[in-house]
Amino acid sequence: MSAYRSVAQKYWFDVLIAALAIAAILEVVTARDTPATPTHSLWFAVPAIAILVLPTFFRRAFPFAAPAAYWVLAAAIAFVNWQLIPFPESLFPIGLATSFLLGNQRKAWQAFIGLLVVVFGIVVVVYEIHGHTTEQLIFIPTDFVIAWAAGFALRGRSEQAEAAELRAAQAERDRDAAARIAVAEERARIARELHDVVAHAVGVMVLQVGAVRHSLPQDGDDAVALRRVERTGRMALAEMRRLLGAMRRDGDDLELAPQPGLDHLNSLLEETTRAGLPVALHVDGEPFALPQAIDLSAYRIVQEGLTNALKHSHAAHADVTVRYKPDEIGIEVRDDGKGSSPSDGLGHGLIGIRERVTIFGGEMTAGKENGGFVLRTRLPITGERP
Repeated sequence: MSAYRSVAQKYWFDVLIAALAIAAILEVVTARDTPATPTHSLWFAVPAIAILVLPTFFRRAFPFAAPAAYWVLAAAIAFVNWQLIPFPESLFPIGLATSFLLGNQRKAWQAFIGLLVVVFGIVVVVYEIHGHTTEQLIFIPTDFVIAWAAGFALRGRSEQAEAAELRAAQAERDRDAAARIAVAEERARIARELHDVVAHAVGVMVLQVGAVRHSLPQDGDDAVALRRVERTGRMALAEMRRLLGAMRRDGDDLELAPQPGLDHLNSLLEETTRAGLPVALHVDGEPFALPQAIDLSAYRIVQEGLTNALKHSHAAHADVTVRYKPDEIGIEVRDDGKGSSPSDGLGHGLIGIRERVTIFGGEMTAGKENGGFVLRTRLPITGERP
């Protein structure tokens, strides 16, 4: 139904013009015996009316030339047959419509040229009428000049509407661009964090292999094999560090402290409380050690959720709930404020959270609930636990 409505809104003018043109042709065809009927044959009259109206259907591609062509063709037809244009009454509203379109041009100089075209065309049509009067030469063109003036008067409103549409489209593009940047930045941040985790793990493995190798006879096959493993691990660690250096931006400081996890939540909640948002922590289930990447991501989710609540929700209190299950970890950040969303330009933190949750195959919901804003995430725990 909405598709039909959209088509009707877009093509109603074309349908109206087509109906009036058909009505004009039928007038000429069915009134052949009246004295005012055009003297030319139908083989001329019908195609002439069709050609006269045809340019109006191309007004979107040629907003000035299409309605102007109507009046140029009307004047040309009047020279050939003075009766054909004034006889069909259905052509009168089409002439008014084309006059309106010429007055409604975006550029003022085009609108005034259109006025000259309208006046020229209608004066020629009226002048060619046999027995025309001075009053006809004045008052008939006046109708079309008034239609032009109406289009010109509404020109400013059309420009304002078009400018508003352009601003809305630009704002939408800006929001999309900001969302893409937020996703890219969050992906880069996740990649840096995961590379740090992997680099740390590789470094530990290299040290352990080295320790085992030193405890074995240096000329044995096991020591030789372990030496190759150690050398490969050190090469991988060097490449990892080089990659981490390339991924860090110029303004990023090197993080020497260990990556945080859920065991650092108390410090985070204390900082948030000092910033003006009291937070209470609730733990559901028996805590257990999480894989480092999951542990870090869970911490980041709480951090971003509290940051959004502090900056955008205007909340007075927040609650953080951590739910431990055998195969997943659940995070809920609830506050009593209005929250934020990606559509209002303030929810880039939520976009980042969604990207982080998606990478780990989890789920996320965010929205208003019971007079506040609730962020819920679920991160599945796969693989071997530490």
